[in-house]
Amino acid sequence: MKRLFGSVRAQATIGATLVVAVALIAAGTAVLLSLRSNLIQEAAAQADATARQVASKVAARTAYEDLDLPDDEDRPVQVVDSKGRLLAVSDDLERISGTGTEAVRPDLEALREPADGGDDDDDDGERLEAGEISDEVERGEGTATVDGHTADYRFSAVEVENDDDRLTVWAGAPLAAEQGAVSTAQTVMLIGLPLLLVVVAGVTWGVTGRALKPVEGIRREMAAITASEDLGRRVPEPSTHDEVARLARTTNATLTALEASVERQRSFVADASHELRSPIASLRTQLEVGLAHPELLDVAGAVEDTVRLQALAADLLLLARLDAGERPTGGRLDLGALVREEVSQRVGDRLPVTVHGRAGLEVAGSRGQLARVVGNLVDNAQRHAASRVEVRVRADGPEAVVSVADDGAGVPAPERERIFERFVRLDDARSRDDGGAGLGLAIARDVAARHGGTLRVREAPEGGALFELRLPRLAD
Repeated sequence: MKRLFGSVRAQATIGATLVVAVALIAAGTAVLLSLRSNLIQEAAAQADATARQVASKVAARTAYEDLDLPDDEDRPVQVVDSKGRLLAVSDDLERISGTGTEAVRPDLEALREPADGGDDDDDDGERLEAGEISDEVERGEGTATVDGHTADYRFSAVEVENDDDRLTVWAGAPLAAEQGAVSTAQTVMLIGLPLLLVVVAGVTWGVTGRALKPVEGIRREMAAITASEDLGRRVPEPSTHDEVARLARTTNATLTALEASVERQRSFVADASHELRSPIASLRTQLEVGLAHPELLDVAGAVEDTVRLQALAADLLLLARLDAGERPTGGRLDLGALVREEVSQRVGDRLPVTVHGRAGLEVAGSRGQLARVVGNLVDNAQRHAASRVEVRVRADGPEAVVSVADDGAGVPAPERERIFERFVRLDDARSRDDGGAGLGLAIARDVAARHGGTLRVREAPEGGALFELRLPRLAD
């Protein structure tokens, strides 16, 4: 049960049903209150009209016994004087409440007593002239029994000045229509509300189920991919253009990137094993020969192979850290000074390196990693240059640029991106390689990317290769 109500489908259904229920209850309550108010106002208007109709006859000095009072159960009428004595009443009125005068028959003995004149100077009442009807209407609710039928009524009272006394005419209008209409509307709502909520819940359940069906397909396929470890598989993409379709496309893009990353790692491990195998085999052979024939031990060759292994291990370790997302640490550094320092410390270069450019171009990053980039670019130029290598440091808008150029054969246009892949060496480079494993340019580009920069190669003005390292400059 907990699992059922914990699903998105169930939660959406429950939420939609509750929202609709609250909205319908609020709307229904408002409708009932409005209906009741309108019907009560209509009954009050009927009572007002009846009271004024009778009051106009009283104001015309019609005798009480000659008043044509309504005798149906819809309009009970009373006429009382200022002392509350009943002067006239509807014939069929048997009982009444809510008018202040519960008598239903005039007291003839009391009526023979002279009535005191009304107090026309009473500040609480409206001053009226003889034969004038008050504009004010007093209203109330009560019950009346007419011809054996008891019902609720809306009463209206109108005052009329009649010679020396002020009379009050009470007239009622039944509330049965209001009560019946409100009761009918309430019954319809009580029956219809649950049915409507069932329909809302069913429609929401079906719509959410249909909308989430592709999600379940994506989940099953992802589970199958996890179980089979086959990253070549892809989740189904719905033909719609909604969020689920975008989720499927994003998932497939993620699987593609993951597959490429895994293949890259596998290739990396295979290439690293291949590169390590040659120097290790050579070093082992030399050590075994030296062990058997010490006079034949090639110490220089063993040292060279060891140095090559050490450099390769350092490159692999740096690539592992970069793949793990390691961010460069350090502060501001002068790129021009770093380049001059790195070039000045180089020994044993085949060709001299010329440095051009000014100091003062500051960037943020790791001094060691950026020095490694400069060193790798100069090493690459030394292997391919014919007679010279030039390094320039300059500013280009918001970027600091380090360019390394040689006068060698250059890099063919189709190969200008492939040379930055790991363990990639062009055919002519293999014949002249002095121990490089094809990781220098890959490391240089990865480090540049970690520093928010770029590394690209193009043709130099002299016809060789021109590598450009661009890094964001810091404000002076």
